[in-house]
Amino acid sequence: MKFTKMHGIGNDYIFVNCLEEDVKEPEELAKKISVRHFGVGSDGLVLILPSEKADFRMRIFNPDGSEAEMCGNAVRCVAKYVRDRNLIDADEFEIETLAGIIKPKVISSGRVSMVRVDMGEPVFERGKIPMVGSDGSVIDEMLDARGTDVNITCVSMGNPHCVIFVESVDFSEFECLGKIIENHELFPNRINVEFVNVLNEHEIEMRVWERGVGESLACGTGACASAVACVLNKKTGRDVTVRLKCGDLKILWDEKSNHVYMTGPAEDVFDGVWKQ
Repeated sequence: MKFTKMHGIGNDYIFVNCLEEDVKEPEELAKKISVRHFGVGSDGLVLILPSEKADFRMRIFNPDGSEAEMCGNAVRCVAKYVRDRNLIDADEFEIETLAGIIKPKVISSGRVSMVRVDMGEPVFERGKIPMVGSDGSVIDEMLDARGTDVNITCVSMGNPHCVIFVESVDFSEFECLGKIIENHELFPNRINVEFVNVLNEHEIEMRVWERGVGESLACGTGACASAVACVLNKKTGRDVTVRLKCGDLKILWDEKSNHVYMTGPAEDVFDGVWKQ
């Protein structure tokens, strides 16, 4: 099976062109191929498939074999993959995901290096995130994380996110709190957890604990959710730079359309062959 390893500011995935390759049991393949010391090593497996609704379809599998609805960094890489390999001629096209139709736009000349993605509208209703409990949104609400009280703001960007504001993203309880909140009983499908330090009205730092992954270097949907949470909590404007460990993402929550736009890089790492 031929594959390509790619990353978006350190959030790395293994991409398989299923227009040509036949992948059986992707859940099990993701567990094997994602292992960093015994497999290829990645934050997950991404399949690029034909679609009846869009130009392409994307499926994402975490290293634990679970399937994710969406990934902002992965969708930018898919856009680069299909454009660089002449699988499509247009600079703007549609990709079907479990979170709906996502619309990336290539903004680089020559080989693609930057992609802008229309990530759609953020969702705040508890039942649609999903969260247990009564209807309504969760903005700056207290959560008991096994004896540690944290204030949370919850947003869905097609996948669930819990945003927590901190004075520094480098704190010793990061892994412990990430695990507890990811698996908290409030979140029936588990949840991604973002810890955010607001630097100023236009810049934030973010560290992410990803559902089914653990800590990853970046999360595109998490950056979008964090920027939206900042606006909801009146901490920043609608146009922010999200600073992550290995690079930045530009996030705009457009007031007129209510859509969130993410702009960032996508890079090839290497091509290879997996002997199944």
